[in-house]
Amino acid sequence: MGHNHTHHAPADDRNLLWAIAVNLLLTVAQIIGGILSGSLALVADAIHNLSDAAALVIAFVARKISRRPASIDMPFGYARIETVAALINYTSLLIIGLYLAYEAVWRFFEPQPVVGWMMVIVAGIALLVDAITAALTYTMSKDSVNIRAAFLHNLADAAGSIAVIVAGVLILVFGWTLADPIITLMIAGYILWMSFNELPAVARTLMLARPAAIDAQSVVDRIKDIDGVTDVHHAYIWDFADHKAALSAHVVVLGDDWPRADHIKAQIKSALSDLHLVTLEMECAAHACTDAPTFGA
Repeated sequence: MGHNHTHHAPADDRNLLWAIAVNLLLTVAQIIGGILSGSLALVADAIHNLSDAAALVIAFVARKISRRPASIDMPFGYARIETVAALINYTSLLIIGLYLAYEAVWRFFEPQPVVGWMMVIVAGIALLVDAITAALTYTMSKDSVNIRAAFLHNLADAAGSIAVIVAGVLILVFGWTLADPIITLMIAGYILWMSFNELPAVARTLMLARPAAIDAQSVVDRIKDIDGVTDVHHAYIWDFADHKAALSAHVVVLGDDWPRADHIKAQIKSALSDLHLVTLEMECAAHACTDAPTFGA
């Protein structure tokens, strides 16, 4: 019922390792350039780029762990570790965004001399590396919330690099050193906005909430449309892993159709083939639960 994306695993792992390597090298170059130029925006971009590398490391490790098979202790397997990794990465982005905003505000009170040309050169190199990293992770980001978090780290860093280039040009042309903390605040604001925008979906998965793309009532209605089904209750619909929705429900079958219960169950599972896992408890109408809610306990 589900689709397995692990057939691209070796190539994807190599792409992640390359992305980690180029981001670590870039971080070192940005920190050196930021210190030499006196640019807080460049150091801010370097710190964020270091978080990109950390995000990619977390994504890589989580991806490896997620492939472990199910066991008696982990009956659903380890796929949800990727959602946990995404939560860690988005949380780190929030912390970084707040830290950069704090540092930028202090720069307004204590302005520092900035070498604009070095900002532009180093940020230009950073933008090139960001583009390479995005190309290496874009396809994977479509199928994994974990890789998507790392990919969005990278997009934020690309935006930061563009902003630093703009700040460097303003300093070179107009001598406007305040462009440095202003651009830093813009980078911080973008990071915070992006993190707050993505965190709710990750939290919903961890809280076993209904998948946003699935209409729970329509799922129940599809079950009730099966001939012989009279009621559905105690229905649970959740994502047990990224892009893997599950359903557990009690299905009440009319007494005259009870001999067909197994056939009815097979029909229901066929009708719900878009869900990865379907677990049904069949009940005869004569002995069904009373006053049970449609959803939940």
